[in-house]
Amino acid sequence: MKMLSLHSLYLNSAKPLSINPRNSSLRKIISTAYAYSNSSAAAYSESDDFQGPFPGRTNNYSGVKIEERVELDSGKLRLDSWISSRINGISRARVQSSIRTGLVSVNGHVINKVSHVVRDGDVVNCTIAELQPLRAEAEDIPLDIVYEDDHVLVVNKPAHMVVHPAPGNASGTLVNGILRHCRLSTVCLNPEALPEIVDDSEDEVGAFSVDQGQNVGIGSGLYESSVRPGIVHRLDKGTSGLLVVAKDEHSHSYLAEQFKERTIKRVYVSLTCGVPSPASGRIDVPIGRDANNRIRMIAIPGSATRGKARHAVSRYKVIEILAGGGCALVEWRLETGRTHQIRAHAKYIGVPLLGDDVYGGTKSMALSLLQSKNPPSSHTQLLQLIARLDRPCLHAFSLGFRHPSTGEDLRFSQMPPADFAEILDRLRYIGTEKVT
Repeated sequence: MKMLSLHSLYLNSAKPLSINPRNSSLRKIISTAYAYSNSSAAAYSESDDFQGPFPGRTNNYSGVKIEERVELDSGKLRLDSWISSRINGISRARVQSSIRTGLVSVNGHVINKVSHVVRDGDVVNCTIAELQPLRAEAEDIPLDIVYEDDHVLVVNKPAHMVVHPAPGNASGTLVNGILRHCRLSTVCLNPEALPEIVDDSEDEVGAFSVDQGQNVGIGSGLYESSVRPGIVHRLDKGTSGLLVVAKDEHSHSYLAEQFKERTIKRVYVSLTCGVPSPASGRIDVPIGRDANNRIRMIAIPGSATRGKARHAVSRYKVIEILAGGGCALVEWRLETGRTHQIRAHAKYIGVPLLGDDVYGGTKSMALSLLQSKNPPSSHTQLLQLIARLDRPCLHAFSLGFRHPSTGEDLRFSQMPPADFAEILDRLRYIGTEKVT
C-alpha cells in the first residue's frame, strides 16, 4: 500500500447504519461474564492494540509473603520496583497498595512510602494486600464520535484521557464516558487486572464484572469479550486519535481477530526530535520491558527468540523536515501492536518523540537540538514553543477495518488536535522542507 501523507488522508464518509445508544447487545457484552477456573484463568497481552489471551499469569496474589535480603550489584532501587521484581507477574499497583496499607517493612521498620529506596543488604518483609474492587461510574464526558452504528463506535480520543479505569484513575476515562453514552450501569473492576498507577499507559490489563444493583460473582479470569466495554485496542494516555469500540460480543471477537491477523490498517503521525535517517524505513526490532525502568519498554535487537522481548515491526516515512532539521513530521504504520511500540522504536533509531519524557524526548533535549540548528533570532520563539509541550506528539491519524456485520471495509481519518497542530505550525514558520 502506498504511504499516504498527512495532507492526502481524509475522513471516510461511509454511510452509517442506524444508531441505537440503548443497544441490548452492548448491554449483554458488559453484563455477561464467563468465569474460568483458577487453573485456566485468562490474562491479556502487553500490547497497545489487540488485547488477546496468553497463558500462565497468576491473577490473585492475596496473602503472598516474602522475606528476603536485598541483593544489588550496585546503587539503589525503589521499594515497589524491588518487590515487583521478586513476585513474578504481579502488578506494581498491587505492590504499592500493599506498601500504603502498612504491610511492608524494611529492616524491621514499617514503610508506607512506595518510592522508599532499598539498598544492598536491606531485609524486606512483605505481605500482599487483598484486592479492593474499583467502581467505574457512568459519567457525562463529551465524546468525539466519528462513526456509530449498532455494532461499533469509532471515537477520536483526546490527549490526556485514559482509555479504561485503573487504581488512582477510576474516573474521567473513555470507558466512563461510553457507559453514559450507551446508558449502561456501574462497572466493578478487578484492580489486579488494570494498568499500574506508576505510568499513564501501562499494559497489564484484564477483565471486569458489572454491578447492576446486585453482586455478580466472578472468578479470577473472564471471557475475553467481557473485557472493558468493547475495548479491543487502546492508546496511551498522552496519545490522541482514533480508536474502535465493539458494541456486541460478535463484533468484539471479529475485530479482535483482525488485530490478531494484522489486517487492521493504522496510520500514526508524530513529531520527532531530529530527522530519521534514512527518510523511510522498516524497523524490525523486538520490544521488551526495560530492566532498569519498569514503566518503559526498550527495543532489544535479536532478543525475541530468547523470550526477553516480543516481535515488533514499524514502518516509518518522513513527511516534512522542520525547523532546520531539529524536528520532523513522521508517518508510522504498524505491522505489530506492542506496548509503546512507536515510542520505543523512535528512541531506538535516535529520534525520540517530541515531548516524550519517558523515552528521551525531553524539553531540554528538544530545545538544545532545535537551538543548535537554528539562528539565535529564533531561540526565544523556540523556548516558548517547547514550554507548551505536555505530552508526546503522537496522533492516531487513520484507522481501517472490516465491519463485523456488513463486511464493508471502512476507513476513517482524523486530523491532529489543536495542541499538535499549533506546535507543527510554529515549527513550519521557523523552517520547512517537504520530503518527496
